[in-house]
Amino acid sequence: MSRTILITGCSSGIGRFCAQELKTRGYQVIASARLPADVEHLQAAGLDAVQLDLEHSASIAYGLEAALAISGGRLDALFNNGAYGLPGAVEDLSRDALRAQFETNLFGWHELTCRVIPIMRAQGQGRIIQNSSVLGLVTLPYRGAYVASKFALEGLTDTLRLELAGSGIQVILIEPGPILSHFRDNAHAAYQRWIDAKTSVHQATYQAMEARLQRQGAVQPFTLGPQAVLRQLIRALESPRPKPRYYVTFPTHLFAALRRILPTRVLDAMLLRVGGQG
Repeated sequence: MSRTILITGCSSGIGRFCAQELKTRGYQVIASARLPADVEHLQAAGLDAVQLDLEHSASIAYGLEAALAISGGRLDALFNNGAYGLPGAVEDLSRDALRAQFETNLFGWHELTCRVIPIMRAQGQGRIIQNSSVLGLVTLPYRGAYVASKFALEGLTDTLRLELAGSGIQVILIEPGPILSHFRDNAHAAYQRWIDAKTSVHQATYQAMEARLQRQGAVQPFTLGPQAVLRQLIRALESPRPKPRYYVTFPTHLFAALRRILPTRVLDAMLLRVGGQG
């Protein structure tokens, strides 16, 4: 059973919760975070932690080297989790905004994964677990940058799973719907950085969106805590034959089924009702 795991995006939310709980379960957990202050907080909480910024290749290389120094060169599992959302209409997304979204949500994950694969090949086993989203299965209005990064992640991960068949390395996707975390806070900061609402034809929608992003607590139905992701992560780590995908929350199960059975225009109408106001 996999016992040494590196987790990205552990400053809060899903990453931090899973890191703490897996340590309690007996794993050697190496948590990572982008900011030095967050690394210090993780260490103060009793976790082995390294600094790893997914936007920068040098930080990825240094962070993995530091993690391997802690683990003695072994890495049984990688849980790619660190990501953020950039709300905004597609027509308001600049090339730089999209690039920034992909640097963290896809390119950084890809680079770290490619560095980990030779380690797992030498061991003859390993598990690469990607924390995707229901928005890697279906789209919603005003989430185009995040949706694009997750759709790309799904395709890249499915391809990697085929290419690593027979290597002993399992490649697994976890697909959560709404989970309680600091995701909205980070999305609001990204929105303020990249979207010029005052010049947009979507200005009225953005006003409602900002109010929602700043609201505290669960604002979406069927929102669950991070323990829901942990349950599926444990299955992905400990099942002798893990599934390629693990769904989390009712919306993910629902939309995964609906996209298979509904005509595109019918599904579009439903998605517009769910997310048409951002």
